[in-house]
Amino acid sequence: MEVCTVKLHRETKTMLDSYREYRNESYDEVIQKIISIMDLCRKEPRLSRKAIQDIEQARKRITAGNFITESEAKKRLGL
Repeated sequence: MEVCTVKLHRETKTMLDSYREYRNESYDEVIQKIISIMDLCRKEPRLSRKAIQDIEQARKRITAGNFITESEAKKRLGL
């Protein structure tokens, strides 16, 4: 994978930080997620509103600590 450097204003970086779903999520992942949402908004406006609402609800749950880890899910499912 080829990597490049992008300069951002501090305010832009702060805004990107607010879209992180977990602490170690890379800026590349955040930007890809935003692009995917924008593509969906163009193709399916009704669906995209629902997706955005679902993402916001998930972010609130994660921030509140209301989630299980992958290892806990595997344990519950007997995997």
